[in-house]
Amino acid sequence: MVEQGVRVAVVGAGGWGGNHVRAWSRLGHLRVVCDSDVARLDGARALAPDAQFDVSKSFDEVLGRDDIDAVVLATPAVTHAEMAVAALRAGKHVLVEKPLAVRLSDAEVVLAAAEESGRTLMVGHVLEYHPAVLKLRALVEEGALGRLRYIYSNRLNFGKVRTEENSLWSFAPHDLALCFRMVGSLPERVSCQGSSYLSAGVADVTLMAMVFPNGVQAHVFVSWLHPFKEQRFVVVGERQMAVFDDTAPWPEKLVLYPHEVNWRDGRVPEARKAEGTAVALGPAEPLLEECRAFALAVAGGGPVLTDGESALNVLRMLDAGERSMAAGGAPQSVVGGVGGGGGGGGAGSFFVHPSATVDEGVVIGAGTKVWHHAHVMAGARIGANVSLGQNVFVGHDVRIGDGVKVQNNVSVFEGVELEDDVFCGPSMVFTNVVNPRAAVERKDEFRATLVRRGATLGANCTVVCGVVVGQYALVGAGAVVTHDVPDYAIVVGVPGHQQGWACQCGVTLPPPEPAGPEAATTCPACGRAYALSAGRLTPRP
Repeated sequence: MVEQGVRVAVVGAGGWGGNHVRAWSRLGHLRVVCDSDVARLDGARALAPDAQFDVSKSFDEVLGRDDIDAVVLATPAVTHAEMAVAALRAGKHVLVEKPLAVRLSDAEVVLAAAEESGRTLMVGHVLEYHPAVLKLRALVEEGALGRLRYIYSNRLNFGKVRTEENSLWSFAPHDLALCFRMVGSLPERVSCQGSSYLSAGVADVTLMAMVFPNGVQAHVFVSWLHPFKEQRFVVVGERQMAVFDDTAPWPEKLVLYPHEVNWRDGRVPEARKAEGTAVALGPAEPLLEECRAFALAVAGGGPVLTDGESALNVLRMLDAGERSMAAGGAPQSVVGGVGGGGGGGGAGSFFVHPSATVDEGVVIGAGTKVWHHAHVMAGARIGANVSLGQNVFVGHDVRIGDGVKVQNNVSVFEGVELEDDVFCGPSMVFTNVVNPRAAVERKDEFRATLVRRGATLGANCTVVCGVVVGQYALVGAGAVVTHDVPDYAIVVGVPGHQQGWACQCGVTLPPPEPAGPEAATTCPACGRAYALSAGRLTPRP
């Protein structure tokens, strides 16, 4: 329920501003519409014929009114930063349309003004409030798609041509925001190419490629010179692929494709297609949901999803894309995206202890810590917020996801991959060949080992190469894993055998009941429910 006491002024009654007039009047919060164009003010009455609100040509007059709690800025992008700062310093809460600013330095000034004023700053990345996007984020976060591999987005149309800003700044912010949100970090580098056909120096078509610290790659293709409308966002995971098509009817806006790739004879990949399954969504207008979220934050003082910092991250990506276009498509780093190590203390920094060794060509995500006498070899990719303990070794080209904790004295050899939030206990062991001999060279016989999201490997356990440890599985201390471990399974002993099931939170689950092919169980600690079918435990919705 939206707090009815919030009083809002919409500044800018043009195209998207008119939508704000309609939305805020529908929610019952609209008190003033401000625009320098009298015709637009007259049009605002038609957009909200039943609403009671004042009109004004003066922004300063709006800021001076005591009966206005918050302003919504739907003005040209070049005015956003200056007007947002003025409104915040006048004591108003601010919802400003994207982009927050057209320069990084201006955006930082806006964030500082919000911090000083103590007022809510929200940026109108409206697509993040779309029910399909919220559901897609939830699916990614709970691991339903598996480890992310690739993202691409097409935002194409004919028309809405701009002369003051290129298609990258006009169309791409929505998709860049979604890429950032799905991956959970900024890209380490960006490449972008654009072409100008209508106005010199204003790119009508741009293609931006991004590489993230955890190995995920993304492409964003935008254009207003396209023969038909397309708004499609695709997320490819190792288990499922998701397609968000905003031009599709509601029942088909979000579709999951559980395609599989099987390896014949362990060497030849074979694609197996599966039918798409539509995800049920409750129809809701994203703009109304965004406005409700802002009103609730203003009334209750709580955080907002699309705050100033998240908008600044989008600007960092846009800035890198603009620099890349100016350099003919040459890759550019994202300012603030990846720190320089050594505990620099910045938002994007990571820490490497002076006694540790990190070879050239290693990628390390923000917030990661590499402790005493650790060694990370060339080509390794370490995600964000990872902890590599004392004497840890990470081999060539190893992939380690976000949030992983590798305790002291663990060697993560070439061919091992750790997905997000994996825990490796002290002195646990990975192998890389099945039958090692000191006198026989077998580097060409290395076998890959995959530890899926959230799994725990206990102290002093051994994981024999070539196996897959399922997501949220729990391998007991000292166990020897010689075969694949199912999702959520508890494995103990030598050789390892399954003893029960573990919840995502790590608590042992009660035995599923009733006994038989279909059974269920619920975690006594967190309340998560699971179904057991055909020997496979899966979370219930």
